[in-house]
Amino acid sequence: MSKFSELINGDQPVLVDFHATWCAPCHTMAPILEALKTEIGSKARIIKVDIDKNQAAARQYNVRGVPTFILFKNGKQLWRQSGAIPKQMLEQAINAAL
Repeated sequence: MSKFSELINGDQPVLVDFHATWCAPCHTMAPILEALKTEIGSKARIIKVDIDKNQAAARQYNVRGVPTFILFKNGKQLWRQSGAIPKQMLEQAINAAL
């Protein structure tokens, strides 16, 4: 968990994808996130957190449904959205944090 804290407390935007292996919309979002990761390069990070393996993190950030996306920068939650969403929406959130 300390690596997670290090990442979200940095000055680089970090998009956290709280997901689950059994979640169909999460599987839908996987290729979208991969494409986005390629496009944004080193400007921001995208990390995946499996809520079943990391229940403490899911509780800490009050994740009630998956997928839930939370954008952090300097330890602050800048943006949050649940459900399958268009890549453009994710891009806008990340670009706003840069």
